[in-house]
Amino acid sequence: MNTQQQLNQDQYQGKSNAYLSSAVHAQGAEFIKMQQCIQQHQFKQVLDLGCGAGHVSYHVAPFTEQTIAYDITPDMVALVCQQAKEKGLTQIQGQQGAAETLPFADQSFDCVISRYSAHHWQNVGQAMQDIHRVLKPHGKVIFVDILGSGQPILDTFLQTIEMIRDPSHVRDYSLQEWMQFAEYAGFQVEQVEKQTLHLDFDSWIGRMKTPENGAATIRYLQTKVSNVVRQYFEIQSDGSFKTQVIYLVLGKAG
Repeated sequence: MNTQQQLNQDQYQGKSNAYLSSAVHAQGAEFIKMQQCIQQHQFKQVLDLGCGAGHVSYHVAPFTEQTIAYDITPDMVALVCQQAKEKGLTQIQGQQGAAETLPFADQSFDCVISRYSAHHWQNVGQAMQDIHRVLKPHGKVIFVDILGSGQPILDTFLQTIEMIRDPSHVRDYSLQEWMQFAEYAGFQVEQVEKQTLHLDFDSWIGRMKTPENGAATIRYLQTKVSNVVRQYFEIQSDGSFKTQVIYLVLGKAG
């Protein structure tokens, strides 16, 4: 296993319950959109890529025949399998592995969904190509992730606080970067929406168990940034802030 993937495992091992109970991860308007997409197209085989605590799987599994909860961290996969059993979601099966090397046959899935995971991947471009390989013709890919910015002053701040909070963070990609990934992998862009996500500072720091000096550094940066940055992220006195999220649907030609 390479260094970035080991870092991801180390960072998230032992944190599965925190992500299970996280309101940011358990709630979201995107879940209804996912369910509607799966029902509309009668998708039966779904891959929850970078499943984390499994919230996507829990929401979509009732509408499928099989939902694979796939994550780099064994602790997360074990939690999802346990929760699926408790919830009676027999459609869910867990599997551990990296996003860049999917251990599935060509054209295995009708739909691949990845929510708040891609910013940890070592190589999103490579992962996109493998997603294209395992997706059936006319299949869909749904990405939900923190959206980076094409404006350097905003992007530098976001990437900096993300990495201080969580050293396994790689990058929150801009809309332009997402379009480049999709085009290079051979996908058609079908839907692009932006959502606003409110992040409570204490819970944001707490679920990652960010050390006190790291949290203090983020708070220091928040007090020193320009008004442009402060207003864009709506930074509050307690450190809470807002950020943009992308809801992206890609299609594979027949």
